Formats: sequence, structure tokens, C-alpha cells
Amino acid sequence: MVVPVLRPWRAARPQVARIANAVRPRLARAATAAGPRIARLTKAVRVGPAHLSRPRTVRTWQYTAGAATAGLVLAAGVVTVAGPWDANGQRTAEEDRAAALEGSGGADHGRSGTAAGAAPRPAPSAAPVLTGLGGTGGAVGTRKAPSGGKALPDVLEPLMAAPALGDDRAAAVVDVATGTRLYGTGVGKALTPASTTKIATAVAALSALGPDHRLTTRAAFEPDTRELVLVGGGDPTLTAHPKAGGEWADLRTLAADTAKALGRRGIHEITLSYDTTLYTGPALHPIGVNDNLAPVSALAADEGRADGSDSGPAPRVSDPAADAAAKFAGFLKDAGITTTSPGPSKASTRAQTLATVSSPPLSALVERMLTNSDNDIAEALARRTALAGGDPASFAGGARAVATQLRKLGLPMSGAAFHDGSGLDRADRLTADLLTALLVKAGDPARPGLRPVLTGLPVAGFTGTLSTRYTDGAAGVVRAKTGTLTGVNTLAGTVVDKDGRLLAFAFLASHTADPPQAQSALDAAATALAGCGCG
Repeated sequence: MVVPVLRPWRAARPQVARIANAVRPRLARAATAAGPRIARLTKAVRVGPAHLSRPRTVRTWQYTAGAATAGLVLAAGVVTVAGPWDANGQRTAEEDRAAALEGSGGADHGRSGTAAGAAPRPAPSAAPVLTGLGGTGGAVGTRKAPSGGKALPDVLEPLMAAPALGDDRAAAVVDVATGTRLYGTGVGKALTPASTTKIATAVAALSALGPDHRLTTRAAFEPDTRELVLVGGGDPTLTAHPKAGGEWADLRTLAADTAKALGRRGIHEITLSYDTTLYTGPALHPIGVNDNLAPVSALAADEGRADGSDSGPAPRVSDPAADAAAKFAGFLKDAGITTTSPGPSKASTRAQTLATVSSPPLSALVERMLTNSDNDIAEALARRTALAGGDPASFAGGARAVATQLRKLGLPMSGAAFHDGSGLDRADRLTADLLTALLVKAGDPARPGLRPVLTGLPVAGFTGTLSTRYTDGAAGVVRAKTGTLTGVNTLAGTVVDKDGRLLAFAFLASHTADPPQAQSALDAAATALAGCGCG
């Protein structure tokens, strides 16, 4: 993978040099002790795939903090590439973090549902990251007890017994390099997973379609009826935002290219329609109208968001396809093509494709889905998985296809039940055993195409749905997918412990009464896991 140097590097170099000098002695000791394990784990979780469409950005703070412990070698491999994503399709966390080194005000690493132009929120400073990787102060960096001096069950059981986690919980911890389960309680108990379901959806979609797969939206011309049809390809990242950039499929670009093609035919007025027949079944999720998910359609611009946001809950238009087609008509008018008011139709087999725009590779969609817990992308990927397997592209078909793909991978499916791709359906059921198995499978060196499942996980204290969590704990060390429904709190991801092991974990709790307290209890368990080094 080609990695460009960050533009702010020169400005930040003095600070980096000072921190690097401070941690160099610790690096020497850690490297000697952990060398063999690092070699094995780095091989197990090396970053792939080389298919990604654009170079990734090095975060200078990672190289600085990484000198502190052997665990950073793994972080630099599996956990360096992450969101969040802005409306232009750029990963903002890396560049914002480097820029923040030049000032004292921090930077915005979150963007949960922020509208364009909203003021950035302060980001956590580098101190918790350095502490989490072995610095002084704080729970994660404490090394009072020798590695292996305390059994993992003795550490986690009291935390998992916290009253805030309700009366039904399960947990599992697995060494990613060896696949050995280090801790488990109720590992086979099927509980409501909430948004950790997206880990399963991601693994299934990447397995069925491959990380290089792209979703295409096209404009087709019917020679017999002289009708222009906007054909939805199920791309949930299709955008109509101005200055959207070159990575995400742009409705404006599609309109401009279509207008040129029509102009070459001498056509300046045309009947416009739109085709959403790629998907079948109900468009509305069983939860009903909800700010967390638009009606699911094969054609939508900016996920049908009505407030200009790019992630998080937001008001949605009632008909995303009609909304996208109307915007497309407006862009055509700007390019000199007058259209009728668009209506639904279906492109025939004789339709001639005039122009297309395609999404980034599926790997990038998976990362964005996991980082921002994007329900719209999750439901789209479940439907594309269904189409790949010959199932109907519906809620039921997508759920069936996800389960089928996971069985093909030999994953422990006992008790699992899927009803959607996002985890919004309370009837979904997953086990801690399956969630950790999914994460271990994503770290399998023989399956580099699944690596975006790990690289897309939010970074504690920095990105996506974890941007405001762990700021006084394991920031930068825990990477995990969150899950929250009424009475349900879950957390599943990876952590580099103080011995440099990459561990996969899954914590599920049902019948919780106080969401913030339950969330804090799960965070405490993950933080303890990061700082344990337990035998």
C-alpha cells in the first residue's frame, strides 16, 4: 500500500521528535521482549487489501505513540486505516489529527450527523493515546502487576456482573493470532445484537461480492420511446452534494455526462423516469418511519437525508428515489436538457446506457458503514449479498443471504437469527461466540479481502461512534462496533493488550435500564482488557 506523507508533518515534526525521544528507551525494552509475538501477530493481521482506490494517510501521532509499546506494531497494521467520512468522501480523522498538533484546540474526529458547516467538536488530546499504548498514568498504561499475573476471568467477571448490564449478558474474548478463547461467559447465548449485526453483514457482503465490487448507477436511453431512465444500482453513497469530490458516485457528474450524450444525439428535451426494480419487498423497515434509516430503495441520493448531514440520525424524505430523480432533472436542466417531471418506470433490455457513475470499492463502503454505524449502507449491502446469491433483494432475502454466507465460512451459527442487515430489528439474534469468530475470520491472513471489517471499526476516543468514548481510558487502543437499542447495549471489536496481543471481544447485555451506565460498564470491561496482559 502506498502511503503519502501528511502535509502537516513538517509543522508537527518538533513535537514528534520530542515524544519519540521520550519513549525510545521503552521501545527498546518492549521490542526485545515482544519481538517473536509481534512477528506472528503482524503476519496474522497485516493490512490488506491492495485494492483500495486511493492511498491511505499516515497519522503522525500513531507513529509517535507507536514507539511506546509492542502493541503499536499491530495497531499500525490492522488499525491504522479508519473513518470518519465527510460529505466529500474523505477520511477526516487522520488529517484533522495531524493538523491539531499545530494548535491547542483539537479537531473534529466525530461528525455524527453533523450538518454541513457545523462547528467542529474538540478531539481528545494525544495524552490518552500515549497512555493507552503504555505511557504513565491511567488504567491502561499501568504496569504494576507483571504480565500474566492475574487471570482474565478474575478481571472481567466482576465488570460483566455490573448491575447496569441488566440480567442477561454474554461475553467472549479470543486471541486473534491463535483463535484461542481466553474468556467466555454465556458465549452460546443468542441475544439481541443491535448494531453489532453490521459486523456480520460486512463479512457476508465482502465474502459474496469481493472487496473490489462497485455499485453502479446509470442513465439509459430507450430508443423506441425516446425516454431517459435513471436506473438505481443500489449505491447508498450516491451523492448530490456540491463539490462531492472524486471518490463517491456523483449525481451531478452523471447528469453532465448524460447531457453530453443526449446533445450528441441532438436531444435537448426528453421524458425522464426512474427505475428502482433492483430491489423487491417493503421499502420501510419494520421499525417504521425513523430518522435512523430511510425507506430502502435501489435509488437514493445522500441516503434521502433532508438536512444536509452525512451520518447519524436525520429526517428523511418519504420517497428517496423520487427525490433523487428530481435532483437529477435539476442537474440536467443546468446542463441544457429539459425533462418532464420524473416518474417510476423500468428500463427495457433495449435501453442504451448513456452514462454511469460507480461507488468506491465495497471495502470503502464497509469501512464507512462500520465507522459511522450507517444503517442505510448496511441494508444496501445485505440486499447486494442477496442478489449475489440469487435471493430476492428484500429485508428477508438479505437476512437469509447473510446467514448463508456465514455458514459457508464455517462460522458458529447456532442460535443466530437475522431479520435485517443493520441490527435495527429487535428480533435479530447473535452470540458472543459468533461475533468474536467473525472478527477472527476478518484477521485471517488467508482472507485479506475481509480486512476492511477490522479497519472500519471505530477507534476509541477518535472516530465514528466511539469518538466521544474512552477519552479518559483506552483511547486509540480499543476499536469496536457499538450497538444500542432500548434495553440493549453491545460492544464488539478488537483491542491490543499490554503484551502486544490482538484480542477480539464481544460483550452483549439485554434488559438494561440505564443506557449511559450500561455503555460505561462495557467501556470499563474493554479498558480493563486493554490494560490486563492477563494469562
